[in-house]
Amino acid sequence: MSEIKIHIVSSNNAEAKKAKRDLAKLYKSYPINKANTIVALGGDGLMLQTLHDNINRDLPIYGMNRGSIGFLMNKYNEKNLLKRIEKSISAELHPLKMKTKSKNKIFTAKAINEVSLLRETYQAAKVKIYVDGKERLKELICDGLLLCTPAGSTAYNLSAHGPILPLTSNLLALTPISAFRPRRWKGALLPRNAKVRINILEKKKRPVSVVADNSEFRDIEYVEISEDKDIQLRMLFDPKTNLEERIINEQFIY
Repeated sequence: MSEIKIHIVSSNNAEAKKAKRDLAKLYKSYPINKANTIVALGGDGLMLQTLHDNINRDLPIYGMNRGSIGFLMNKYNEKNLLKRIEKSISAELHPLKMKTKSKNKIFTAKAINEVSLLRETYQAAKVKIYVDGKERLKELICDGLLLCTPAGSTAYNLSAHGPILPLTSNLLALTPISAFRPRRWKGALLPRNAKVRINILEKKKRPVSVVADNSEFRDIEYVEISEDKDIQLRMLFDPKTNLEERIINEQFIY
């Protein structure tokens, strides 16, 4: 990488704000249009927000944890920041693009972690699943359903007992949330170029919302999801704790 010119952003918690002030005393923070690297201080929520905010900029993001879990962040350290960025390993991913219909309007959104469907009332959702235009599941009764990227496989997907996906797996995970019928269906692994469509059955009786990371649309009729190959996002990690290693390591935690 050429001369590192960083733009520093932080979450709103006190620890992250202090870290931003401290780093600004040690390193010049360039305006976003003159920077070639973004330094994000906070937790995983801030990393996702920073990725979304800069989704059309070809800028890598080096995160340092000033939040809680920080799975997508590096360890916070003020020393030798520019050299660490220079030696970092890039993890590249494509977001999901989603199209949905609600109240006769079409909405679109991007998701870096997952697109999730959730029941809106006390009644379970009832959906039909198509993959690449072919009906794969005629009826699924559940609390919800999600499709995640490898980067998102350790987030909501893991909490819903979905599989962890290495970044190089070229897969997406389709995971049910509290499936009632068919109860034994645990989800599916799909190639990353798969196109998924989910139709909402009995939509008035069993309303469903869809959430693409932090964008929610309620009372939907269907959702179409696929990988957005036109957008490539880059996160930077210290060599010893790169994202690929973290994803593998997460599978051996008990």
